[in-house]
Amino acid sequence: MARPPKGTLARLARLGGLASRVSSSYVGDKIKSVVRDPEARRRALDRLNLDNAERVVATVGRLKGAAMKLGQSVALVSGMLDLPPEVAAVLGRLHDDVEPVPFSAIREQTERELDRSLEEAFAWFDPQPLGTASLGQAHAARLRDGREVVVKVLHAGIEGSVDSDLAALRTFLVGSRLIRRTRAEMDGIFEEVRERLHEELDYLQEAANLVEFGAHFAGDPRVRVPGVVQSLSTERVLTMDRLRGAPIKEFARTASREAKQTAGRTLGDLHHLQAFRFRALHADPHPGNYLFEPDGRIGMLDFGCVKRFDEHWIASYARTALAAFAGDRQATISHAADAGVWHGGPPEAEDLLWEFCDTLARPFRQSSYRIGGGGDDVMERINGVTVRLMRHPRSVRAHRHLIYLHRSLGGVFLVGRELEVEADWGAIVRPHLQHAVDFAEGRIPQA
Repeated sequence: MARPPKGTLARLARLGGLASRVSSSYVGDKIKSVVRDPEARRRALDRLNLDNAERVVATVGRLKGAAMKLGQSVALVSGMLDLPPEVAAVLGRLHDDVEPVPFSAIREQTERELDRSLEEAFAWFDPQPLGTASLGQAHAARLRDGREVVVKVLHAGIEGSVDSDLAALRTFLVGSRLIRRTRAEMDGIFEEVRERLHEELDYLQEAANLVEFGAHFAGDPRVRVPGVVQSLSTERVLTMDRLRGAPIKEFARTASREAKQTAGRTLGDLHHLQAFRFRALHADPHPGNYLFEPDGRIGMLDFGCVKRFDEHWIASYARTALAAFAGDRQATISHAADAGVWHGGPPEAEDLLWEFCDTLARPFRQSSYRIGGGGDDVMERINGVTVRLMRHPRSVRAHRHLIYLHRSLGGVFLVGRELEVEADWGAIVRPHLQHAVDFAEGRIPQA
């Protein structure tokens, strides 16, 4: 099997050639030949979008590493980017089905980073990986004192490809006309993705995140965060406690209804606690990043991607949400403008923004709402209005802070669906929103 190119020039050639082929395809004979028939032209353009998305998945899938992670990030925020649904669906096929790195390479890199042999550092180190992702590989190990740990090792040479991969992918998406947003909005979105990805490539930053969130949740019996073995952690190797628990599919299948309700309500509470009180959010809500204990307690994994919020912006968002919960359209639109989302425009654009906020608020207005129940169609409704809302790029813009906030909320919602959780979500969420407002307005001190 051909190895993915690691050199910057080789990767740029792959991605640059892809962007060139895609861009030129939009002025080819396929579209020109049907220019006089609008309906035929639309069908041809839809087909071309799909073909080009397939080219992207094939190329990015071969490159792996940063390109794979970037492709995944773009797929996750496809609604904000106004990507055609069929293109978003194709990009959604990018998964971390990465071939394991040979143990000899893992040994060499770990020993170089820790400046000692594996036998000196660990009582036992499993040569078989727990998992391999686009950015790194994890192995189980045991310390001399019997402490069970997980050792994450960053893939060699991956840091050098981030910016070039991002630039080429951005060129493809913008140059191919698949994205129809303003340049300022696109700059903010891609800069946000770039910053988060660079942080994920620094394991000392992740270690600091683990210490921070461990302190946040030290007195909370509902959640567990791995402790860090700082003496065995560097920028490229992270050693932390191994948490035990069941993955979501197993937990949903075997746990009691009470435990599933406890876990689901906890996840909803934790999302808003982090965003609106800590203003630091575990922003990679992949189901694989949670482990569940039989009583519903949750272990949180992978703190490489943490989104931090300015106190004034998160308060503007909280005011927008509280106004939407109350059904106050005028206040909702006004606060959305303060949050940098609403920029004025025609009545139909304002109607769509209100429809979006009103739909998102509905589960929080009811005394009891069941996520995953027969009447739970909020995600489908949101996706539908988002497609129409994004057709007004001058009026409604996806502020960069929204990307990981809504990504995390959507991920928590999907896990909640798996567990079929029922709760008074408004009662859970409102205190956190109000806390953000009160803190920004100086009525309460920082905890």
